[in-house]
Parts: sequence; structure tokens; C-alpha cells
Amino acid sequence: MSTVTPFLKWAGGKRWLVQNYPELLPSKFKRFVEPFLGGGAVFFHMRPAKARLADLNSELIETYSAVRDDWKAVWTKLRAHQIEHLRDPETYYYKIRQSRLKSDFAKAARFIYLNRSCWNGLYRVNLRGEFNVPKGTKNSILLPDDDFPSVANRLADVELTASDFAETLANCGRGDFVFVDPPYTANHNWNGFLKYNERIFSWEDQLRLAESVEGAVSRGAAVLITNAAHASVRKLYESIGEIHTVTRYSVLASDSARRSRVEELAIIAGYQNSISQTKLL
Repeated sequence: MSTVTPFLKWAGGKRWLVQNYPELLPSKFKRFVEPFLGGGAVFFHMRPAKARLADLNSELIETYSAVRDDWKAVWTKLRAHQIEHLRDPETYYYKIRQSRLKSDFAKAARFIYLNRSCWNGLYRVNLRGEFNVPKGTKNSILLPDDDFPSVANRLADVELTASDFAETLANCGRGDFVFVDPPYTANHNWNGFLKYNERIFSWEDQLRLAESVEGAVSRGAAVLITNAAHASVRKLYESIGEIHTVTRYSVLASDSARRSRVEELAIIAGYQNSISQTKLL
């Protein structure tokens, strides 16, 4: 069974993790669970027979559900977005960003369109809950590696829920592999970590998450957590799991000269991994 490419580009996505550190993932489990779904790179890479995918972002979950239920309806509307976008990208992007749609499939196509045409796949809303990310530089809405039939097939028997991570983790136990990838920024690992991360995932949330992870592990779940490589996070998980430092190439900086390799944490709890220490250095 071939790997399916995620159809969403997600800020903080983990395509790099499955490409460079597949050994971190367990080989045997009964159910795959992900409480912070995002682009779903790990789910699509692992191809689990049984899965529960969750996220607090209800628009995201509704988009996955629409693609699963009728990918053709979503793709047809996405193709229409491509045609109109090429005529006047600037005007059309902000027109769609301000639009309010009723059909589940139209809303899903809008979500995918904005994800592919906004700046760096970022999802951000204002205090009124309105998507407010500016237009990006890319004009390709339909992509060469799009495979919506296979995406829909992978999602066919998946449980999709819009819920807080604590609710998802509370229902995990023996036989489950849980991939936990909370929102965080690694660009300020050593300078103002709390200040910058507080805006996207508060320290109180980090404490709740560690407690929820510990509970799932105590019930027999295998858990892999990714997080910022900061001393406070290391201390938070030192008694819960085995902490590794992994690296990735940062592509967020607008100036290529400022792009570099950054460190993040991969914390394994409830199972053994086969990754070599040499690769982690």
C-alpha cells in the first residue's frame, strides 16, 4: 500500500519527521490516535487500519469529513477556485477569504483553497473567528501530487472528531499509538520561549497536555510527543518518557540566508524505538 501525500500544507507539519526519523514510530499497534491533526503527515505515512483523528479546529475536521464523504464534490469546487484564482489572484483570494458558504463541500474547498494560497499554510483567525492570513506567493491550487480518491479511501473508516486534546487522550489506552504534536514554535527555543508560545499554546496547556499524556501511558498507550527543544519542556517530560533531540531544516525565514537547521524534541513513552543514537546527533 503506497503512501498518500497529505492534501494540506500545515505550519509545523511533520512531513520532515516521517521522512528523516521513521524509526521513531512503533511498528505494532491496534489503533492510531492523533489529537492535533493538522496536515496529518504521520497518519498518511503510517497507513493505520484503525484510527481516531481529532483537532480543536472544527473547520479542519469538517474539511477532512467532506473529502472523505464526497471527494469529487470538493475537487470540482477546488478546480473552479483554480480557474478564478489565475484570472486575478489578489482580488479573488481576499474575496474568498471574506466569503461565507453553506455547503459542506463548498466550505471544504474554500478551506483547501485558502490553505494552498495563503502565506505558508498558516491557519490563524482573529477575535471574531475570521481567517485573516494574508495571500501567499503561490498560485497553484491544484497540485501534481493531489490524490483525493486515495485520501478519501484512507479516511473511509476513520473516526473524525472536533475536540480538545484532553478528551481524546482520556480515551486512549493499551493497543493505541498516540502521536501528539501540539502547536509550538521552535524559532525561540532559547530566547523568550514562554512569551512566544503563550500566544499559540499556553504553558497551562502544556501542563494539561503532559498530565494527559502521562495518564494515557499509565493505561498502556504508546505515545510519541514532539515539542520545542527547551529546558522547561525537557523537565516537564523527563519522568514520562525518553527524550531525544531531532533536527530539521527551517524554511520559514523569508531570507534564504537566515534559514538553518533547528532542534526540536521527540519524546517516546510506553514503547521502545529502534532509532540509532548516531542519527540523533
